[in-house]
Amino acid sequence: MKHRIGYIATVIVATLAIASCSVVNQAIKSGDPQYAYEQALMLYEQGKWDQASNLFEACRHIYLGSPREDSLSFYNARCKFKEHSWDEAATLLDDYRRKFGRSTFIEDAEGMYALCHYYMSPPPERDQTITTQAIIAITEFMSRYPESENYEQFQQMLDELTARLMEKTYLNAYTYYKIGRYKSAIVAFKNAMKRYPESPKYEEMMYYTTVSAYKLAENSVEAKQVDRYLAMLDHYYSFLAEYPESKHLKELERMAKESRNFIDKNRTTQDATR
Repeated sequence: MKHRIGYIATVIVATLAIASCSVVNQAIKSGDPQYAYEQALMLYEQGKWDQASNLFEACRHIYLGSPREDSLSFYNARCKFKEHSWDEAATLLDDYRRKFGRSTFIEDAEGMYALCHYYMSPPPERDQTITTQAIIAITEFMSRYPESENYEQFQQMLDELTARLMEKTYLNAYTYYKIGRYKSAIVAFKNAMKRYPESPKYEEMMYYTTVSAYKLAENSVEAKQVDRYLAMLDHYYSFLAEYPESKHLKELERMAKESRNFIDKNRTTQDATR
């Protein structure tokens, strides 16, 4: 019985799909743009986004420059948005907002444009170019529509994307640390802390900056070691002032002690040779 019900459901779905395709083909073959537009709206209202988009595209060139071009372009872009074709929808919506800046649909169009970039934003491990574009689009939307009913939702998305960029800058700097490029790690961590002082990874970044400074000094040529151990101590004292109860303190104290011993030893040797 269950198999028969499943079969019947499959047949119904297939029949409806064929019927939808038939509607699209019939509308296109009719050569009547008004009829095609009306059929596209019918499919749009039924949530048949792909078929509706096909018809909107088919009659789009007929309505170029006419008052109907506005709504047709918007509905077509929204079909792509509803299909989760984020890249294609973003392109159509960007064209729309540039061409129809005074449209009654403009707030919805710019909101969807920002959402497309939000949905395309990748995890922190990947390139964050789209995340930056999403932040710009969301910030622009919030600036233009401060009374929007979706304002709080966009603020939450903005916070999420900013946190993603924070994590990306941390991961970039940490990668330098892991592969032993300590000088680059120090620069990257400093830049990350300057850019995102509110980062939840701020303590970790200060810690890795200090450790990187120690390892850089440890692996340097003799002529540069004293200066680099002194730099390590500067990072250590900054960390100590900021996080006097840190779990990393014992480890950093050991490094600081070794740095001071090295500096004192070399100063004593230098004084003896004078």
